[in-house]
Amino acid sequence: MKISIITVAYNAEATIAHAAASVVGQERTGYELEYIIVDGASTDGTLAALEPYRYGIAQVISESDRGLYDAMNKGVAAATGDFIGILNADDAYAHDGVLAAVAERLRATGAQALYGDLDYVAEDGSGRVVRRWRSGEIGPRNFLQGWMPPHPTFFLAQSVYAEHGVYSLELQSAADYELMLRMLHKHRVSAAYLPDVLVKMRTGGVSNVSWGNRLRANREDRRAWRMNGLRPTPWTLVMKPLRKLGQWMG
Repeated sequence: MKISIITVAYNAEATIAHAAASVVGQERTGYELEYIIVDGASTDGTLAALEPYRYGIAQVISESDRGLYDAMNKGVAAATGDFIGILNADDAYAHDGVLAAVAERLRATGAQALYGDLDYVAEDGSGRVVRRWRSGEIGPRNFLQGWMPPHPTFFLAQSVYAEHGVYSLELQSAADYELMLRMLHKHRVSAAYLPDVLVKMRTGGVSNVSWGNRLRANREDRRAWRMNGLRPTPWTLVMKPLRKLGQWMG
């Protein structure tokens, strides 16, 4: 099995080395790794920060793009792995056995997708956990109840991208939600849950940095359902942000 990991970056000099180190430092047991960097023509030292890890990077694409999801689509197009995962430039894998565990679980289940758990850590780089996202098993009505898996833990078969499409460029911050909704809820792509923290994600995401951004994200979530010809329940998109309250506990 071959796993392609894509890291999208733009002016990520401060964090990308940590992300890259967590990828190239993964155990290489039971799978082949392909690591792809898609850089949006950064003007800082992003590419220089990657130099110590170039031995483990299969390809660097550095050119202007139309934003985050366009860059992700470039990575998906370049990937040659059986499965594709996307790790943000300011995130990191939680331990060096993540990808080996992902490969083992995918082989054992025969699933076309996989997701796991995620810890939010302090933006200051201390590693202090401030929120815990525990996904749980997917069910047929989970999305209707406001559920979604954490996108940085989401792995999807390349063949499924080829069949059902990539990230929509019509959305500014919810294209990851729309893609997972399309794959898991609309097309019922088989998915396996790996009950382990796979990713440490720094706080301060685009859709959550202000109430205004959160409201815009909610409007995009509604649009994601319409784009797929799906109808949420009256409480679906109210429950989606409310589910996050539990991430601050335990």
